[in-house]
Parts: sequence; structure tokens; C-alpha cells
Amino acid sequence: MPTKKKPQVSVAAPDRRRELLGTAAEVFAEQGYNATTVRKIADHAGMLAGSLYYHFDSKESMLEEILRTFLDELWDGYDTVLDAGTGPRETLEALVTESFREIDRHRAAVAIYQKESKQLVAQERFAFLADSQRRFEKAWLSTLESGVAAGVFRADLDVRLTYRFVRDTVWVAASWYRPGGQHSPEEIARQYLSMVLDGIAVRT
Repeated sequence: MPTKKKPQVSVAAPDRRRELLGTAAEVFAEQGYNATTVRKIADHAGMLAGSLYYHFDSKESMLEEILRTFLDELWDGYDTVLDAGTGPRETLEALVTESFREIDRHRAAVAIYQKESKQLVAQERFAFLADSQRRFEKAWLSTLESGVAAGVFRADLDVRLTYRFVRDTVWVAASWYRPGGQHSPEEIARQYLSMVLDGIAVRT
């Protein structure tokens, strides 16, 4: 009597999951979280809405994984920079460069974060966004304050204002940057830093 074959788990499942999350991220970024339905994501992925539930139990789960993946990778890069023990200027340059690299890797997630985070933090499952924001602010402010104290950045620098300017002008790049374009993330960071640092560095 023939035996039943055991169901096979597709080795492509993790890749398919990443592909679906990438599609969901693009839809969330373009249409907004509230306006996006599971059906819309499924339509863009070329599948039935019911099939999408095989991979994720809700659109909230998809969004959480998209944002957690982005922030986990961002902090892996930031922590490497902050633990390197370089001077304030070198640290600032490395943080900016790492930020542009993350925009290159997770452009849609960055756009979602910028548009939706203020509303999402009110939900318990997205409380990690507020925690990350506090870490982010501390890392950048401490780097700028160290630069002022060391005489690398101007003594009259308004550190908090500078932080907000750098933060906003870097991350807004997600609205126009497209991976594979004419300039690499490193080249964009280099040109950006040449403009910013001429304004905040001590004049010699």
C-alpha cells in the first residue's frame, strides 16, 4: 500500500517572504498605511489575498517586520560606527554615510517610517519606534556635543538645531533616491558632507 508523501517545505519560502515584504513596503510607502489593504498588497504581488495570509496574519504584522528589519540593520551599522572610537567629525561622517546606505537598502521602509511613525507609536506593538528614536537622537546629539567640546565643531553651534537639520536633510533623500541610480550612497554622502561640514566645522 503506497504511503502518503510528507509535505515538502519550499526552500524558497524565506526568499518569497522577503519578496512579499518588499512589495508590501512599496505599497505602504506609496499609498499610506491606512489606505493599504491586504487585498491591495496581494494584487501587487500577483496572488490572492487568502494566499497572503499563509505568510502573514495581518497587514500590521507585515508592517512591523518591515520596520523592525530596517531598524535592526540601521542599528547594526550605527553601533559599529559608535563603537569604533573615532573622533567626532569621523563619527558624524560615518553616521551620515551609514544612513544613506540604509536608504539604499530600505528606501520604502524609510519613507514609511517618516510618514507613519508618529501615529504608529500609539500602538503597543510599535512602541519600539519610540525607543529607536530616543537612541537615534542620543547618538547624534552626543556626537555633535563631543565635536563642540573638542573644538572640532564651532562653539556657537546650536547642537539641537543642527541635529534636526542633519536628520531631516539626510532622511528626506528617501523621497527621491532610487537604488541603482547615477550616484552610490557613499558618493551622495560624500557630497552632502562636503556641504554640511563646511558650515559647522571650525574655520581655520
